This record gives sequence, structure tokens and C-alpha cells, in this order.
Amino acid sequence: MAFVPLVAVSITACTSDAADSEPGSATGSATQSDVEKLNVVVHERVPMLADSFTQGLEVDEQGKLLIGTGQYGKSRLLRFDPADSTVLQQEDLPADYFGEGITRSGDRIWQLSWKNERAMHYDADTLEKTGEISYPGQGWGLCAMPDELIMSDGSAQLRHLDPTSFAERGPRSTVTREGSPVSNINELECVDGLVYANVWKSTELLRIDPASGEVNGVIDASALDDAGADSKDNVLNGIAHIPGSKDFWITGKRWADLYRVSFE
Repeated sequence: MAFVPLVAVSITACTSDAADSEPGSATGSATQSDVEKLNVVVHERVPMLADSFTQGLEVDEQGKLLIGTGQYGKSRLLRFDPADSTVLQQEDLPADYFGEGITRSGDRIWQLSWKNERAMHYDADTLEKTGEISYPGQGWGLCAMPDELIMSDGSAQLRHLDPTSFAERGPRSTVTREGSPVSNINELECVDGLVYANVWKSTELLRIDPASGEVNGVIDASALDDAGADSKDNVLNGIAHIPGSKDFWITGKRWADLYRVSFE
């Protein structure tokens, strides 16, 4: 199925003064007065895999989507073409693994597991599994900076990891919004030195300084229509920056649609 073009209309009432800035352009310490409020502008809407319990989302160099999914016995890593909503490649996880966040770093794709305390790595071109590495605690979200990986574990903390060994580099950063910790930090996307994050069961996306943990931007995505099966688990989850643009793909767990959006 082809793209369904939409008129680019803001789905919330107010817009930011920084509407034309590139993602990740905001700087400075985030106090109540300077946490930037952004809104979602929908540009395109395409069919998503309605059975995909989306846990991780990323765009590769060819504009295809890498998708990591969850659920025991159904977890997998996919390469997906949003132009015609087809699965190009697929690698299934063992039935006793619950897949979580994914990211690409160099020639590797990393994928977390929820409670298995294992991170899988794959060849970025073929999606062939090349190994596993252990880590302590739960795995939720993952994204790649040029020199490190950032990981969430369901708490208010972000872990800083070596991109090759997956070893943790301390200390961890605590995510705070106007001085208060924010827990349930989930799917992550690293863009221009900042981290964009889903918060489990929230319709807001957070933009975070990974060094300090401060939230310096909040994006309201509450008006997006999930159009999927009715379930308390089918929440907003999945954010992937489209290289060379200010746009993102966003979706949710078992959502019927995938949205190309900008934050303004």
C-alpha cells in the first residue's frame, strides 16, 4: 500500500517559537520557564504492521525502518519499507525472549531483552545474529550517540554504554522534568546530542539532555489515532528520526498506522 498524504496541520492548539529549528537544537538548563512545548504536525500516514508490538524503531541509510518487537514467542527484528508497507527482512528471537529497544551503531544493530538481561547484536545489512552480551536489570529503550549507547531500564535513569563492549560507563543520568524525576522512560532516539524518549503509557514525548538528564522539551502527541485493537497495552511507543530532515516516524504498540511528523 502506498503513502497516504495528509495536509500538514498541527494537531494541537499552540506552536513553539522554534518551529523551524532542527531537532536537537535547544540548549541550556531546563527550568519551568524554558522547557520548550512542542506539538506534532502530521505529514504522512502509512499502514503499519498491526500485529507488531513495537518496542524499538530506527531508520537506516536507505530510508527503510528497523523495527524491534516484543511479546514472548513473537519477538523479532524487522526491516520494513514504509513506501509499500512490506517486510524486507526478519530475524526471530528465541521464544523465551521478550524483545525491547533497538539501535544501530556502526555495522551492528543492538536489541535489548526485557528481563533476560541479554542484548543481541546483528549484522546491520543482513540482520543475521552475530552474538549476545549480558547486562544487569531490565532493558527498555536504546539509542546510539557517535561515541556511546544510551539505555533506559524503566526507571528514571539513563545508562551510558560502550558501543562495542556494551559495558556501562558511569555515572548514570537521572531524567528530571522541572526538577522532578520521570520514571518509565521507554523507547529512545538519539538526535544531535539529545535523546527523544517515549514515557510508558504517556502520550508525551520528552527531549532530554543525556549528560544532565534534564528534560528541555515536551512534545504532545495525544491527538494521534492509534486505530488498532483496543488494549491498555497498545500505547504510543516508537520514535525514529529521518536523517537529513527534521521529521520523525512515530507509532505505537500494535498500532495500525505509522506517522511521519515534525515537532513544532
